[in-house]
Amino acid sequence: MAARLEETTGSKMFILGDTAYGSCCVDVLGAEQAGAEALVHFGTACLSPPARLLPITFILGQRCVALELCAKAFEVQNPDPTAPVVLLGEPACAHALEALATRLRPKYQDLLVSSPALPKLSGSPSPETKLLERFGRYFPLAPGRCLEEYGAFYVGSSSKSSSDSDLDPDLSRLLLGWAPGKPFFSCCPDTGQTQDEGVRAGRLRARRWYLVERARDAHVVGLLVGTLGVARHCEALAHLRKLSQAAGKRSYVLAVGQPTPAKLANFPEMDVFVLLACPLGALAPKPSGSFFRPVLTPCELEAACNPAWPPPGLAPYLTHYADLLPGSPFHVPLPLPESELWDAPDVSLISGELRPPLGWRPLNDPGCSALTPRPQMELVESSPAASFLSSRSWKGLEPRLGQTLVTEAVSGRRGIAIAYEDEGSS
Repeated sequence: MAARLEETTGSKMFILGDTAYGSCCVDVLGAEQAGAEALVHFGTACLSPPARLLPITFILGQRCVALELCAKAFEVQNPDPTAPVVLLGEPACAHALEALATRLRPKYQDLLVSSPALPKLSGSPSPETKLLERFGRYFPLAPGRCLEEYGAFYVGSSSKSSSDSDLDPDLSRLLLGWAPGKPFFSCCPDTGQTQDEGVRAGRLRARRWYLVERARDAHVVGLLVGTLGVARHCEALAHLRKLSQAAGKRSYVLAVGQPTPAKLANFPEMDVFVLLACPLGALAPKPSGSFFRPVLTPCELEAACNPAWPPPGLAPYLTHYADLLPGSPFHVPLPLPESELWDAPDVSLISGELRPPLGWRPLNDPGCSALTPRPQMELVESSPAASFLSSRSWKGLEPRLGQTLVTEAVSGRRGIAIAYEDEGSS
């Protein structure tokens, strides 16, 4: 939907209300089709770098925050004034974090305030303190300090959150990526009620590592294209295909728009799906039990297919696919084909069976196509989809070539389904 508004100055403005994927990403494709020279994004934003350079202004909104109640809740949960703590908030509450820190700084010595990682304007002066960008936020860390030393106090959502599957994706991203063992509290901005998120973070990590095991057991992987407007998505797709092939898995690229259970049910031969999307889109709440195959993030496929990937506890959980690509400090290249890591024994934690060694083959290997012998000395290329179809009891309509009599075409019924012409009026 694009509604053009003519202003008195003669300039044009387009209101873009449709999106093929998540509404948190900047719709640079729609802006390009409209010929826009700048964008204004309203509402929740993942703040992922767009695929095309365009001046963008974010209007994140401002949710009312009870500063006095939140300050008292912070003091209750953090009795030690010397403990390092980071103030976090959902995008709509980010405007109140500095005011909250002003009330707390006379007592707390090591207090850090995060801010949304909004794109820097060209020509703007660089900050004096080097900012660490992570989780869609900036962290003004002092020299020699690291984020893993800090606990977290999150202002946003509600202390009476529902199940883990319905959790806000921004909070899920923080819980998964925050250093295990460090305190993490969430605070409702309206009532000041707090909740210790440590147990929930453990459940989320356990669920994600279960999905890693499902990916290791999988033979056919469906790569879902979940974004076209975030930077480096084509490079990430090629990286995931290389990962799948290196681990001896077949991969298929599927562009179905926003994934739904009905869409993915059309691909029953897939063992798992991997959603290539922005961090919020990949962790967005999904209907519990509705997808017949698990939907993973790129990080989980990396952990399943790359034998050099660090084990749990030695690296943070990554929620953005860009962190897996070359140039990122978390990038782990694939071992060489002759590496012993490919021959390490592995046992499935789900079925208890011994997995065969991973077979590494480069993408340009001409012998990577599997051939299946047929009667009459024929060879055909085998496909997981064809093998799956041959094992089904119903394979579709029978063609019966040459067995159907040829007849002339005749006129069919006319009208609409509710009232055909040959039906009497009721």
